[in-house]
Amino acid sequence: MISSVKNIFKPLAIAFILIFLFSNVAYSQIGGDNTYEFLNLPNSARITALGGNFFAVKDNDIALAQSNPSLITKEMHNNLALSYVDYFSDINYGFVSYGRSFPKIGNYVATMQYINYGDFLWTDETGRELGEFTAGEFAFNLGWGRQLDSNFSIGANLKGIYSSFDEYNSFGLAVDVAGTYYNPESQLTLSLIAKNIGSQIDPYYSNHIEPLPFELMFGMSKRLKHLPFRYSILVTHLEKWDLTYDDPYLDNEGVDPFTGEENKTSGAGDFADKFMRHIVLGGELLLSKNFSLRLGYNYHRRQELKIDTKAATVGFSWGFGFRVSKFHFSYARSAYHLVGSPNYITITTNFSEF
Repeated sequence: MISSVKNIFKPLAIAFILIFLFSNVAYSQIGGDNTYEFLNLPNSARITALGGNFFAVKDNDIALAQSNPSLITKEMHNNLALSYVDYFSDINYGFVSYGRSFPKIGNYVATMQYINYGDFLWTDETGRELGEFTAGEFAFNLGWGRQLDSNFSIGANLKGIYSSFDEYNSFGLAVDVAGTYYNPESQLTLSLIAKNIGSQIDPYYSNHIEPLPFELMFGMSKRLKHLPFRYSILVTHLEKWDLTYDDPYLDNEGVDPFTGEENKTSGAGDFADKFMRHIVLGGELLLSKNFSLRLGYNYHRRQELKIDTKAATVGFSWGFGFRVSKFHFSYARSAYHLVGSPNYITITTNFSEF
């Protein structure tokens, strides 16, 4: 056991060294301040239904490998996963993942990821139409996973990234480093991952390198012993405590700049709000081996995107999964805003079963 602990902490130590080296880029940089933000989009309907973009459960689901390479196992050999998302407006994105296991080399999952932003009208400063242009981004991900012993596993992703917005193009490289502890007796899984450690190689503008969306995350899942239920807890952005945005309602010395009313916030309430912005809760009701129901809640998403007069179900997500013959289908719907909710579809299969 002691040697296993040493084996798991060695790659994690390397990850933290890389985190330190890139801290000047990563610190205080979250959504909207980075390039290649599409890398953080959830790659499977199952993950989406549970409220996040990362999951810690070891059940040989190849659709989880792209977001957590330490879950890659030899059982994913010859598995295929296809994901498609009908996002907002004309935007859509998808993933294709395929797994291979080599006894002397290791276990691998290759993933191709894309996002299509649609067609845009090209005009000059006077509004005269000059034509159309397209925009899209792509990433090729090669994931590797290794089982150290019955409890510990490690994994890493290598990502080649290409982004194109009309005549502006960029290329970058990034890596993910992850470690997982799994106890089959208690059905407890713990994972830690450092995501998107890297840099632009060829920026959009000459000598203008933009930061990548680095993130340090922790996840856990636990299946209850006497109930067919698994709950999950995801802790996001461990590298940054304050995830709140600059709200003018809070910045004008506690006075609303529009109404002049005094805004009072308690220290305990402020701490609780900042703490919960890191937490994503999810649950799976495992009704049978072939059917499950899923539900998730993302507090940070709800606080950022809700409308105070009508919060509705913003921040909540739900979905289900079922198996038909040799195919496993998953569907999810995640509420981002009142204007609509994207639909997520994932299909997985094992070619070895045919």
